[in-house]
Amino acid sequence: MPAYESLVGLGEREVSDFIAHNGVAPIPNPPAPLAKGQDGLKLSNDPAHPFITPGPDDLRGPCPALNTLANHGFLPRNGVARPDQIVTAVMEGLNLGNDFAKFLVYQAFLMNGNPLTNLMSIGMHTPLTGQNPPKPALVGGLSQHGTFEGDTSMSRVDAFFGDPAAFNQTRFNDLLDFSTKYGFNGTYDLNATAEFRFQRLQDSIMTNPELDFTAPRILSAYSEAVFPLVYFVDGRLNNRQLTQDAATSFFADQRLPADFHRQPAPVSFEVIEPMVGEIFAKHPFTPGVNHGKNNYQLMPNTPALSDFCGIYKDIVLRVIPAQYPRPSSQLKDALNKNLGFLFGAVKQQHNCTQVFPYGR
Repeated sequence: MPAYESLVGLGEREVSDFIAHNGVAPIPNPPAPLAKGQDGLKLSNDPAHPFITPGPDDLRGPCPALNTLANHGFLPRNGVARPDQIVTAVMEGLNLGNDFAKFLVYQAFLMNGNPLTNLMSIGMHTPLTGQNPPKPALVGGLSQHGTFEGDTSMSRVDAFFGDPAAFNQTRFNDLLDFSTKYGFNGTYDLNATAEFRFQRLQDSIMTNPELDFTAPRILSAYSEAVFPLVYFVDGRLNNRQLTQDAATSFFADQRLPADFHRQPAPVSFEVIEPMVGEIFAKHPFTPGVNHGKNNYQLMPNTPALSDFCGIYKDIVLRVIPAQYPRPSSQLKDALNKNLGFLFGAVKQQHNCTQVFPYGR
């Protein structure tokens, strides 16, 4: 069993056997924010980070940003990394704010990584990952459908129709078309984002009989919609208008544009959340699931997109315990430590109450 596979679904004996063979990796604290004077505008596509096409054994997944950072060596090029390495990479390469970076990474890691080895694949399971873990375990990685990756992606198909981690040119062409139709000077801007985000949901409602658009997916879906407006735009422009050439470089080629500079200052919740609110306000929705094509059933008890603390609690009290219902002592310790890191990111900008699914 590869060290970066998820332990989700394994019984206590299987986890104990895993620990006996692999031990328990040390878990470093999350990185601190970039130092003052080192946190501003900076060339990302520099000689220290050349683009190298991923090899046949290198794992890539549904996130264009992480794929690009791995292709430039900000992350290990094989696509397997510790969560603290991923936080550092997105801060260094794109200038994500420390709290926003930690929230995104540690929630994904808790649902898709291996807490005992402290490693996660940014991609999917392939024959290169070795023998599958015993049933009913789920293989790990960000490509695991229904957690970090989910329906209504801007550049991937829904899982019902095929591989949801693979770049889909037709879907991406739709993004370019919406940029041409709704964006300023053909750019992917806030208006184009709002229209395309709404169209993707409506299309999935009409065509995907297994659509699930509830927490935590709703948060990642809207975050990934505004993400390119900020982090994929050259920091010297910083105008929230992504050109089609730059979009193609990140989404299709998975490489930084030539002479690309990251944002001039760390960008965190206080910038991203108002943008999410603005595109939501153009086309409000209620979380729900499909029971057959075009049979969208509302889930009003699911936390709304605006209820950040509710989504945090839903992840911690429902999603993670469903995957780890009775963790062994060492696994529970690792989970609790990472849950603490997640809340540390949450409390920096949100007045949420910490919850403890496995006790204090």
